Amino acid sequence: MKILVTGAKGFVGKNLCAQLNNIREGKARCYGDLKVDDVYEYDLDSTPEQLDMWCRDCDFVFNLAGVNRPQNQEDFMNGNFGFASTLLDTLKKYSNRCPVMLSSSAQASLAGRFGNSEYGRSKKAGEELFFGYSAETGARVLVYRFPNLFGKWCRPNYNSAVATFCNNIANDLPIQVNDPSVELELLYIDDLVDEMIGALKGEEHRCEFNGLDVIPDSAGRYCYCPVTHHAKLGEIVELLETFRKQPSTLLMPEIPDNSLAKKLYSTYLSYLPKEKAMFPLKMNVDQRGSFTELIRTANCGQFSVNISRPGITKGQHWHNSKWEFFVVVSGRALIQQRRIDSEEILNFEVCGEKIQAVHMLPGYTHNIINLSDTDDLVTLMWANEPFNPEKPDTYFLPVE
Repeated sequence: MKILVTGAKGFVGKNLCAQLNNIREGKARCYGDLKVDDVYEYDLDSTPEQLDMWCRDCDFVFNLAGVNRPQNQEDFMNGNFGFASTLLDTLKKYSNRCPVMLSSSAQASLAGRFGNSEYGRSKKAGEELFFGYSAETGARVLVYRFPNLFGKWCRPNYNSAVATFCNNIANDLPIQVNDPSVELELLYIDDLVDEMIGALKGEEHRCEFNGLDVIPDSAGRYCYCPVTHHAKLGEIVELLETFRKQPSTLLMPEIPDNSLAKKLYSTYLSYLPKEKAMFPLKMNVDQRGSFTELIRTANCGQFSVNISRPGITKGQHWHNSKWEFFVVVSGRALIQQRRIDSEEILNFEVCGEKIQAVHMLPGYTHNIINLSDTDDLVTLMWANEPFNPEKPDTYFLPVE
C-alpha cells in the first residue's frame, strides 16, 4: 500500500508518518497483516510535481494539511479549502478513487462557542467539498472532526492549551488560566494514530454529530476516535505541577493504563529541556556503602538501590507488616532470614549473574552480606510502602 500524507511535517502528520514508517520497516507488528510499501510525505516544501506523481500512485490519502492561525482571516479558506480542492482535482485527473481522509475540527460544527468561527466555516466548507467528491466519484471519504489534540511534538503557544501548559511548566515559564473550570475534550496523539491506521484497514469508527456530541453510527457520514478524555483546565494544571515536582518528591502519581494522567505525563516529558532530563538523587553514604531511594508511589511502595562494600553486612532488622523484595543485580550475596521466635536461619545465596528476587518476610529479621572481598554488591530493593519516619515499622535484631 502506498500512502500519501499531506501536512506531513505538522503535529499529526509527523506522528502518523513515524508510525507508518515503522510499519513499512517491519518495526510495528501490532497492526496485523497491514503492509505499507511507501509513505509519500507532502508539505510546504514539496513540489507540485511531487503532489501530481503521488496522487497518481497512492492507494490512500491522509489530508492533514491546513491552516490554524493565519495572519489574515481569509487565509483560513485559502489554506483549509483551497488546497483540498487542488488535492481532489489532482486525484480526479488520474481517476484515482482511493480512500481519502480529511482532518476537520469540532469547530466545523459551528455550534456553541464555535458558532461564529471563520476557522470553523473553512473546515465546514472542506467537509462539504469532500462529501461532494465522494458523491461524484464514489470514492470512500473519511471526515474526522478532531477535539483538542495533545501529545509529543505538538507546537506550544499555537493552538493547544495542553501543549502550552506542558512546555511552560516543564521550562519554568508562567502560564495563564483564566477559568480553571473550563472542561476540554482531549484526544491523545497515539490514540488518534491508531484510529487512522485502523482506517487504512477499513476499520474506522463512523458517526453523526448533534452539535458537538458524537452519535456513533456505523453508517454515519463522519468518523471519530472513540478514545477521548474530559478534564478541566485546573485539573490538567494540577497534574502537570505534580509531574514537575516529581524529581524532588520522588513521588510518582497514579498513572493507570490508558488514563489521561499516563498520556499527559508522556506529553509533559517530551517538553523537558536537556538540563532537566537528568536530576540528582540523595545518596545516604557511610563506610558500609550507600543507600539511595529511587522512586516512591502513593499506593505501591518505594524503590531503592543499596550498595554494600566488600565483606559488609547490612540489615539486621525486622518488620511487623512491611515486606520487601531484594534483587541483587551485581556481585555475590548471602541473604539470611530468621523468624524472631525461632533459631532456624533461612539462607539464600544470590548473584548478579542469575538475577532472582527474594522476599523479606514479615516477622523475620533479615540481613544481606556481600560475599566478595574486592567488589561492591548492588541490590535493588522494593518495599510495599514508602518509609515513614513517624512509624518506621523497623526493629534492630541480629539474624545470628
